[in-house]
Amino acid sequence: MKSPGRTTLCFMFIVIYSSQATLNLNLEPIVHPSILSEHALAEEELLRQKRAVATSGPTAKEYIVEIEISFENTSSLEPIKAYLNNLSFPIQGNSTDLAANILSIEVTTVCRPAGNEVWCSCETGYRWPWERCLHNLTCQGHGGSFSGHGCSCLKRLPPKGPFCQLQGDVTLRMSVRLNVAFPEDLKNSSSALYRSYKTDLETAFWKGYRILPGFKWVTVTGFRPGSVIVTYEVKSTTASPELMHKANEQVIQSLNQTYKMDYNSFQAVTSNETKFSVIPETIFEGDTVTLVCETEVLSSNVSWHHVERHRDIQNSSRFSVYTSILNNMTSVSRLTINSATQADAGEYICKLIIDIFEYESRNKIDISPIKILASEEMKVMCDNNPVSLTCCSEKNVNWSNVEWKQEGKINIPGNPETNPNSSCSRYTIKADGTQCPSGSSGTRVVYTCEFISAHGARGSKDVGVTFTSTGDNPSHKREVHEFLRHVMEMSTVQSTTGISLETSKAREQQANVTITPGPISVSEGQNFSIKCISDVSNFDEVYWNTSAGIKVYRRFYTTRRYPDRAESVLRVGTSTREWNGTYHCIFRYKNSYSVATKDITVHPLPLQSNIMVDPLEASVPCKGSHSFKCCIEEDEDYRVTFQMESLSFPAAKEVNEKQVCYKYNFMGNSTSWCSKNVEMFCYFTNAANNSVRSSSMKLNLVPGKNITCQDPIIGVGEPGKVIQKLCQFSNIPSSPGNPIGGIITYKCEGSRWKVKRNDCISASINSLLRLAKALIRSPSQEEKLPTYLQNLSISTGNVEHEIKSSPGSLGAIINILDLLSTVPTQVNSKMMMHFLSTVNVILGKPILKTWKTLQQQQTNESSQLLDSVERFSRALQSGNSTSLSISHTNVQMKSIVIKTGYPRNYKQNFVFSDSDLWGNVAIDKCQLESLQPGTSIVTVAFPTLKAILAQDMQAKNFADSLVMTTTVSHNITMPFRISMTFKNNNPAGWGLRCVFWNFNLANHTGGWDSSGCYVKKVDGDSISCNCDHLTSFSILMSPDSPDPGSLLKILLDIISYIGLGFSILSLAACLVVESVVWKSVTKNRTSYMRHICIVNIAASLLVADTWFIVAATIHDHHYPLSETACVAATFFIHFFYLSVFFWMLTLGLMLFYRLVFILHDTSKSTQKAIAFSLGYGCPLVISVITVGATQPREVYTRKNACWLNWEDTKALLAFVIPALIIVVVNVTITIVVITKILRPSIGDKPSRQEKSSLFQISKSIGVLTPLLGLTWGFGLATVFQGNSAVFHIIFTLLNAFQGLFILLFGCLWDQKVQEALLNKFSLSRWSSQHSKSTSLGSSTPVFSMSSPISRRLNNLFGKTGTYNVSTPETTSSSLENSSSAYSLLN
Repeated sequence: MKSPGRTTLCFMFIVIYSSQATLNLNLEPIVHPSILSEHALAEEELLRQKRAVATSGPTAKEYIVEIEISFENTSSLEPIKAYLNNLSFPIQGNSTDLAANILSIEVTTVCRPAGNEVWCSCETGYRWPWERCLHNLTCQGHGGSFSGHGCSCLKRLPPKGPFCQLQGDVTLRMSVRLNVAFPEDLKNSSSALYRSYKTDLETAFWKGYRILPGFKWVTVTGFRPGSVIVTYEVKSTTASPELMHKANEQVIQSLNQTYKMDYNSFQAVTSNETKFSVIPETIFEGDTVTLVCETEVLSSNVSWHHVERHRDIQNSSRFSVYTSILNNMTSVSRLTINSATQADAGEYICKLIIDIFEYESRNKIDISPIKILASEEMKVMCDNNPVSLTCCSEKNVNWSNVEWKQEGKINIPGNPETNPNSSCSRYTIKADGTQCPSGSSGTRVVYTCEFISAHGARGSKDVGVTFTSTGDNPSHKREVHEFLRHVMEMSTVQSTTGISLETSKAREQQANVTITPGPISVSEGQNFSIKCISDVSNFDEVYWNTSAGIKVYRRFYTTRRYPDRAESVLRVGTSTREWNGTYHCIFRYKNSYSVATKDITVHPLPLQSNIMVDPLEASVPCKGSHSFKCCIEEDEDYRVTFQMESLSFPAAKEVNEKQVCYKYNFMGNSTSWCSKNVEMFCYFTNAANNSVRSSSMKLNLVPGKNITCQDPIIGVGEPGKVIQKLCQFSNIPSSPGNPIGGIITYKCEGSRWKVKRNDCISASINSLLRLAKALIRSPSQEEKLPTYLQNLSISTGNVEHEIKSSPGSLGAIINILDLLSTVPTQVNSKMMMHFLSTVNVILGKPILKTWKTLQQQQTNESSQLLDSVERFSRALQSGNSTSLSISHTNVQMKSIVIKTGYPRNYKQNFVFSDSDLWGNVAIDKCQLESLQPGTSIVTVAFPTLKAILAQDMQAKNFADSLVMTTTVSHNITMPFRISMTFKNNNPAGWGLRCVFWNFNLANHTGGWDSSGCYVKKVDGDSISCNCDHLTSFSILMSPDSPDPGSLLKILLDIISYIGLGFSILSLAACLVVESVVWKSVTKNRTSYMRHICIVNIAASLLVADTWFIVAATIHDHHYPLSETACVAATFFIHFFYLSVFFWMLTLGLMLFYRLVFILHDTSKSTQKAIAFSLGYGCPLVISVITVGATQPREVYTRKNACWLNWEDTKALLAFVIPALIIVVVNVTITIVVITKILRPSIGDKPSRQEKSSLFQISKSIGVLTPLLGLTWGFGLATVFQGNSAVFHIIFTLLNAFQGLFILLFGCLWDQKVQEALLNKFSLSRWSSQHSKSTSLGSSTPVFSMSSPISRRLNNLFGKTGTYNVSTPETTSSSLENSSSAYSLLN
């Protein structure tokens, strides 16, 4: 060895040499001009016989020769190593020894100068022997630690050798693909083809892999489809990737080319090169678990996989993966599991990949709960005698600590003692009379013992202790003590007896449970259902469990009870791989369980939403090409094809880290494609032959001359062209293993693509969004939700800067919260804390600008967030605590739980000093007493939400206060009054309104609504509000909107009630008049049918107005006092108002029939049947369909009135559309009839009496129809927000006085009715005077006929120039004729 002072470098290599003669090695051609070192000259060449190979000639022997070569210049090393690596083996011997071949040359040891020292390190696959590491200095930071296998670096070359040695043997499980069709005979190991393949391949493998260091054997283990995949095993020591590539090349050269072996398909898996350890050995729920994977292969490309969950493990708040390289000789990867749960148990795989090598190690961990054994109930006499409470853990573990706590009305502390050898802890208490006086006798105190492991797990057990005082008389102590002992003994006997009797009864209730027969096998994304039937209908509980004992979330199954049986149906709309497994349907009655089991197989298949396509839309020149791509985040064995119209194309697979993409390059060189839009889809088909289709990819083929924008990623486009791309396929940087989400929109402007809209989601938030979508499809989503909320809270805080700069990321967080709020049935305080922590981040002032950008693109995000908070609040359960408070900068929450006899009012104060805002909420005691015990009342206050919620820009409304939302966990059927006080930072002279956020307004995007709320008091900078419902409240500053209690509202109420009173009296009078004159005015068929219609119009409107008053009565401050009565009132109002219009239609159609079909005569009974069917049948059908379609969803009526709903279902259209159509039809009929009468055709000569009746009908329709039509036209206008108060006034006036209009224009204006009344009630003297005055009036008309305007007015009111009116004794015929001259068109 050269002295350390010289700058030298040496390396050692071994030559594996095969010879049938004596050894005569000439190294000059190989190592020239290198010089053998003194070490090599001093030592004789080490010859070792490796093994003998049987041949037909002399026995061939293998030798290993170790050679040391030194260099003066370090730059000579790499060329020599490169030269040796490029050699092809075997190397034939020279002319003097033709029988000797060199099989391989492998560098083992390299010594380099390092300062004043020389460090000798081993190459891949070699180690210094353990003895040499023990007696020599190892290199610090470069192999400074060594294990039982040795070390990789020493500070000098051992003077007595040896050099670095081969490591222990490893078995490589390898595979390679043959690009030939798979013959079925390869599945049969005894077939001739199988044996032929095996022999040929093993021969080639033997020739190739014998150059590996320590090579022992190679054998083919089987074949599988996929072309032909050959699996085989190689026994050798660890080989470098370079040497393995050489061996693979040698294999291909030695194999017949007809096998078509694919060089790029070689893969090698080794499982005994990795050391796998788990800390701690005994794992409890809640422990922090560390899995360590250690290998001597230097690579940081390490992945972890959980076998039971079928998923790779990523960094999150609970899972942490950290990989490092120690001392440049060992790769160490640590997987840390925080707060381990039983779901984390199972087998874990640590996998390291380098080149074609895959190093894999497996280890299974068990996680068990901490089980504490203790007496759950004890009774203690306060007699100053010591009593011991004992808790023991089921497993004897070296616990880090054992803590005792107590909770109760009296405080009696004790002394803890813990015995580490027995895993038990004793807590000794000594109670005297002063600690539990006679008034507190029977008080129960709960003592909790909590065992804490060294790795963070905690397990506790409650021991209930009931303390009994001895009383004031000491002489009674012994008697009381004996009495208590006797009671305890008796209660124990009774309890035991009761259990046995109960168990006996339970056995009698044992049910036979049957389940859906046959196997259930589906693919991901498909639906399935399982029905479970019990022949006993009496049960306490029905639920579904997984084989792991996890309860299936309640919303996935329904249960129904019948007289003779019960059934439960599990329905899954979108199955995922988490549904794979065995499920138990369990009927429980007391302590008896009846169980049925069903296995579910879910085959992997990507969901359509998880298939990422590129492009969404693109343009390409007619003779150009474009690549289509479909990517998923898993590498499963799918068959993927691209389909366009009827054409199908194969896909090329490309794997990039964890992302697998399938591509097809479309060529548009055919002229038939030019100027055509192409729509492409990719289809994924799994092993079960089920397929899923991706979303469409659109390609527009355009002439090349129109293209101005070109980009290699975005594509080409014409001016003004707008396209969308998934962000991960755009110009924005993204990692395939953790892609960004969302869509980005580009527009071609000039010659460049410019970003028009950016909805991209950062990679970390996109990952959270994918997990949230998977969680809501999971059978155990309630168990997963708490952990996810914690991770979401931590992650959102960490990426606040990303949310601030990305509206897409903000929208994704809101979408996540919306998804999560649909999951829980119960929310605990910790879950609520994490939820509000996330809300606090996204409502921060730095993110308000991002909110504005987001709201320009989507209008309901703020409303969606508020709705999510309310849903989550309604599910809050505070546990044993009666109150809960959570405070953040941008959100505060306070809640209470109603207990029996709760004495206090509910009053919560909120102060946000940063925003200079405050407010309070109060609910009085009488309101609280109406709630069920255990009900939670939750109030959440937001200082910044006022700037985010959508504003009514037309009315210039804006909230300028806190936004406070109050929810109750149980449904409220009665009005619930709440009082609030807000600080107002803008005390201007504008109208103040107390408002709530109505989620149903503005097409369900939400808006401020004042229904049920009013301003109680304005005092300086504070505003007090009262409301009769619960939701999100604020105050609204509105310069041009009247107060809810203004004069206008009072005026409308007065008009309504006075008008309805007149209307009802008028309609009643109309019916009385009709009954009096009926025989006189129904002499012909036309008159008879006209008055039938008038009577039914008046009767229908009378009933409708009566129900209208009923509907107003059953409302209190816009809240229905009885939901059923409100529905009934709405139905009858709808039905009878429709009847009014359909009787008007009947009147019009009858008129049309009498004038057009003159020669056709229909009987009176037929006309009546048709009229009543149309007048009442059609309205009944419409009304029943409307209530049947909307009431099951409870959206039949409005929330603030007993009338048809508009905001949710537009049910009001079921009235408006028929009414307006009838108005148009009747006006049209009126015009046609009048034209027909004024200009009759030949043969159209109805009798004078018929003509008179027809004129009466046309007049009635001509007046009533516009009145009724205009009424509801204005009524329709009032439905829309932002309308003028004039519409409300006109609608109220017209609607209230409809009855009066019908009495005047439909009844009393009719001259026949007037004359019939005169004949009925007047004397002959009055009749004579009337005849004379009428004749006088006739000779002197009101309007002169000389003027055209006067003539038109007279014609409108039925007056002609001269009249001849008969005496009262005239015939009915003449009465009818004269009536037409005096009846206003009605």
